Order: sequence, then C-alpha cells, then structure tokens
Amino acid sequence: MRALIERSRDAGAPYTVSKVFSDKADAAGLELARNLGIPAQALAAAGTADRDAYDRALAAAISDCRPSLIVLAGFMRILSAQFVTDFAGRILNIHPSLLPKFPGLHTHRRVLEAREPQHGATVHFVTERLDSGPPVIQARIAVTANDDESSLAARVQTQEHRIYPLAVRWFCEGRLRCNEGQAWLDDQPLREPVQFTDAE
Repeated sequence: MRALIERSRDAGAPYTVSKVFSDKADAAGLELARNLGIPAQALAAAGTADRDAYDRALAAAISDCRPSLIVLAGFMRILSAQFVTDFAGRILNIHPSLLPKFPGLHTHRRVLEAREPQHGATVHFVTERLDSGPPVIQARIAVTANDDESSLAARVQTQEHRIYPLAVRWFCEGRLRCNEGQAWLDDQPLREPVQFTDAE
C-alpha cells in the first residue's frame, strides 16, 4: 500500500489513491494511510458476519469513491461472487507466488518445502476463483540455500513493490484491461504474464 501511494506521487503518475479500506479496525495500514494524507476507513466484520451483507456494505462504501480500479493489498477476506461481478475487470490483487503455483496461504514455506528453484509474486485480475484470475505480471527471484521463510518473504516483497505500481499504472493509462477472462496489454492478449527477474 505504501509503495502504491508513493508511486502515485511520482511526476506524471496516472493515478491517485482516493481511499484505503480495511476489514480490521486495528490494521496498521489505516494509520499509515492517514499519515500519508489518504482517507482511511475500517469496515470491521465480526467472525460470524454474513459475507454477502459485509460485501454489500463494502461495495457501497467503495462506490462512493467512484474508483476506476480497486487494488487489494493485504486484504485477506475472500470476496463474494456478487462483489466480484459488480466490479468485474476493475479489481487487481497481488499474490506472493508464481501462480498458478502455490495459491492460498503460507507460500514461502511451501516453496521451501517443495525445494523450488524460483519464487516470486504475481499481479492478477480478481475473479470468483481464489488466486485464479488472469495474470498480468510476475516478478521472479532465485531461491538460495540460505533462504528461510522470512528472508524469502522480504525478497519477494521488494519485487511486489516494483510490479504492483507498474500494473496499476498500466491500467490507469488505459494500456491494461480484462476482457472475457483474459488480460490484455497494449491491445494484445497476454498469453503469459509479463516477466521480471530480480536482476532487472
């Protein structure tokens, strides 16, 4: 979130961050956003709250901002099918793995356990299926013999801060879109996500 806000203030940036939402009232990101001058709101949900009712409230609050794009950054709730439909093609997420490998949680641990030679992050459009929307861009890093979960997470996060603002920029410049379950960049379908390595 901080990286997205900071990049929005670069000269010539094509987007602004209008508001930050969290489903946790004590989320550190809320205070961070406010300290950076961005309005922030908690829409806290009890563990037993009806998911559809919560998503309707969230959709109403987001719609008040009239966003071109919704960007998920550490938002761990699974969005309802109706929410995704209402904002179809206008929700991006970043996942800390090279999707379709390792969807879901604990990706760094699972990569180490599987002895994968590479790890990374994927920006993708959000669909009803968890971590399965059309991929846009991936950053790859080599997994080293000295890596543990925390070192791997830190190195992946550095790459996330590079590729997420870039994908948001592409969308807000009109270069990136999602059409009929396919990501398109510069009017060409992305058969594979754009690739970045840690050497670039």
